[in-house]
Formats: sequence, structure tokens, C-alpha cells
Amino acid sequence: MENVVDNIITLFRERGHSAYGGEAVSQLEHALQAATHAQQKGASANLIAASLLHDVGHILHELPFDAPDKGVDDLHEELAARFLEKHFGAAVSEPARLHVEAKRYLAATDPGYLELLSPPSIQSLALQGGPMSEEEQAQFRLNPYFSDAVQLRIWDDLAKDPEMVTPPIEAFADVLTACLTTSAH
Repeated sequence: MENVVDNIITLFRERGHSAYGGEAVSQLEHALQAATHAQQKGASANLIAASLLHDVGHILHELPFDAPDKGVDDLHEELAARFLEKHFGAAVSEPARLHVEAKRYLAATDPGYLELLSPPSIQSLALQGGPMSEEEQAQFRLNPYFSDAVQLRIWDDLAKDPEMVTPPIEAFADVLTACLTTSAH
């Protein structure tokens, strides 16, 4: 069990210093900020873990950080979900998988949401399908992880502050360990 968590920490230590798209934070800083926001709001261990790991797909693939500038959607949410499903339950993997859909949902349903998005996030929204149609919104609301995905998305959007101070990734080791599935133990 500790091996999985140690491997995740090592992955972020080795690859998490890459740029987070066109944002002013690294992949690691972004992950830590999202998890810290979740923790500060009293989220469950699973949602804290999902917040920490939702973008792990960005550091698992070999695409350049500027792939969106070249019109490439890296499908990082799917890569993250496949990785997380191996070690964690659906309460961690599904909000991570759905965080892009949650952005599309919020873009369609919250009139002020688009104004809050950074230019790189607006660019990726276009690559990811843009705001959801009414039919897509209705379908998305039926997902049992809908609320968690939307909440994770809100913390995701806040997690781009170059001045925010967070605990180190090792501070989340116990949360990750608690969320591992029995087979990962």
C-alpha cells in the first residue's frame, strides 16, 4: 500500500515541476492547491485525493505542455481515471474523470463562470467540446459523482495562485493511503 503512495509522490517529485499549461504554477503546485482547498473545506478523504490527483494524466503522458496551442486535447482526465482506477475506488477516480465535463457543465449553467476562467482554461474548454448542451447537462446531473466533480472543478479553477502556500505532497500521504482500494493494499 505504501508503495503505491510512494510511487505517486515520486511521480510528482520527478515530473510535477513542469508547467501547468500556460498558468503561473507547476503541475505539483496546482495539485497541492486543489487538495488544500478541498481539505480546508472539510471534504472527504476521497474528494481530497481526487483533488490532488485529478490532473495526474498531465504528468503521465509524453505530450508537450503546449499541446493545446497546437490544437491537441491530451484527454488527461481519461488517462488519470485509468491510472486511479487501478489503485483507488470510484469515489476518487470518477470525480477526476469528470472534472473536464464539470467545466463544460459550469460553462453552460453558470452565467459568470466563463469570466472566471483563465485564458489557457478557455482554450482547453474549446478543445474539450465547449459548454454542454441541455441534453448533456441533464445526462451529467444523473451521474452519482456529479456533485463531487463540480466541487472538484471549482477547486481546480482556484488552484492557479502562484502565491498560495500549501503543505508538501508528503502531507497528503495518509489521505491517499486511506483511499486505496483493498486490492491496492
